[in-house]
Amino acid sequence: MSISRLSAVALFASTLALTLACTSRVVRAQNIDSVYVLRARLAPGEWGVVAPVAATVPLHPESSANDSAEDGAGEHRTHFKTRMVLGFITSILAHESGHVIASYAVGSHPSFGFDKGRPTVYSGLDASVEPHKQFIFSSAGLTVQTLMDELILDIPHARGGAFERGLLAGGIATTAFYITLGRNANVSDVTFMARTSSLTKSQVSLIFGAIAASHVLRIHLDDHYAHFFAAPTERGSLKVGMMVR
Repeated sequence: MSISRLSAVALFASTLALTLACTSRVVRAQNIDSVYVLRARLAPGEWGVVAPVAATVPLHPESSANDSAEDGAGEHRTHFKTRMVLGFITSILAHESGHVIASYAVGSHPSFGFDKGRPTVYSGLDASVEPHKQFIFSSAGLTVQTLMDELILDIPHARGGAFERGLLAGGIATTAFYITLGRNANVSDVTFMARTSSLTKSQVSLIFGAIAASHVLRIHLDDHYAHFFAAPTERGSLKVGMMVR
């Protein structure tokens, strides 16, 4: 391997490390346990929590307490959703950054365009002339997301935060898309990986799909990720899933 190639690989590794370091500060403080603490505050009768007697009793103590709790729940729920969406978007950006960095790493110059209205990163390579370089480029996006999810699940830290859940959801959702609906598109990563290697589309899909499936299983078995798509409601319960209006 040439010195320039080693430098490019080192740049890729350092960029990935920097991305993880920047996001780790956000991930550490966001734990889902706060949802259950909030629920206990919203429904003290169910949890056996006795509130201290105040020196000055307000005119309508129950109404004031409920209004305050509902406001806190609404604010927390909004922040939870925002952080999760930001995590999802960060995962998608990491995917595209992987393509860009890989293109430079193999000595090419990436470009941006649209394929049937969908934003696309082009490698700047001739796949028929340099198939190995094209394979590196095409596989970089899913590889970066897979590595991010693997590190999140492996490295000990305060798990279960909303931003972290968004990162994991972004990686798994992207893989699911590319091995199903996006598998046969003209600019599909799976299509180019199969075209520039000895692997078939089914084999490429099985490789990335199996890793994503193992991540889903590990998330399911980890109590820190219980109620994966969950956010507190105004009444102190948990709303699970997504609503489309």
